[in-house]
Amino acid sequence: MDPDAALFVDVVAAGSLSGAARLRGVSPAMVSKRIVRLETRLGVRLLNRTTRRLEPTARGERYHADMVAILAAIREAEGRVGDRAAGPSGPLRVSAPTSFGRLHIAPRLKPFLDAHPDIAFELNLSDGFSDLLGEGIDLAIRIAPTVEPGFDAHRLGDSRRVLCAAPAYLETAGIPGSAAALGDHRLLAARGQMPWRLTGSDGDFTIDAASHVRTNSSEVVRELALSGMGIALRSLWDVSSDLAAGRLVRVLPAIEGSADVGIFALHPRGAVPSSVVALLDYLRTLWTPSPPWAG
Repeated sequence: MDPDAALFVDVVAAGSLSGAARLRGVSPAMVSKRIVRLETRLGVRLLNRTTRRLEPTARGERYHADMVAILAAIREAEGRVGDRAAGPSGPLRVSAPTSFGRLHIAPRLKPFLDAHPDIAFELNLSDGFSDLLGEGIDLAIRIAPTVEPGFDAHRLGDSRRVLCAAPAYLETAGIPGSAAALGDHRLLAARGQMPWRLTGSDGDFTIDAASHVRTNSSEVVRELALSGMGIALRSLWDVSSDLAAGRLVRVLPAIEGSADVGIFALHPRGAVPSSVVALLDYLRTLWTPSPPWAG
């Protein structure tokens, strides 16, 4: 399978070069270069480029439909190879956000793998979104308001986010009395996590400011907050134990992150290997109806 063809499928699904670039974790320039290379190899124009969106040409639509069918057939063939009469087996590649995977997947894998010893499990953790098709990911955990189109998504739970800081920081900097007062404080966020979309008694609003420390790691933000560096907007699944122990305290407890952010499991459409079905069922028992971090 030509990797440029798989990338073309992602571009059509995302509707833009930049969207596919975010999905792949590469630059838009690299995506554009590879699409041009594919068009040159095929000798046809696959995309009409406008100022607002990319649309496939008539030939591009036919090629896209063929490539989607081929990718689905590949997944189905791999699923048949991995599924034996004895039960779920074969390779199972899973991706998840770094902190969530470390805190809530890795420690809970043993019962699942003990029950399914023929599964060859691989867990990849990254703060960037994995390219399911290009990287051969069977199941990905997404924590986001929405997930990209073209995949089957299962909402496993909510991801409540709260403002929090270390007591030492608040003793020094003071406790903000309103959302507007946050502008006078050191705020902490990983790259791509600003602006904060918040909700309170007066409705939804946003806070947009530069993070006091620039980082691409959500885990670093948590450590900075614990060290007394500033105020962070963190998911309860990430800081519930720190809040319970008093290492962090809620700031402006009447305000939270917008409620539309959820925890999703998504996989490519088509034939779903029994190993993926088994893992989905297992994750549901862990996180629904009430996840452990809900208190």
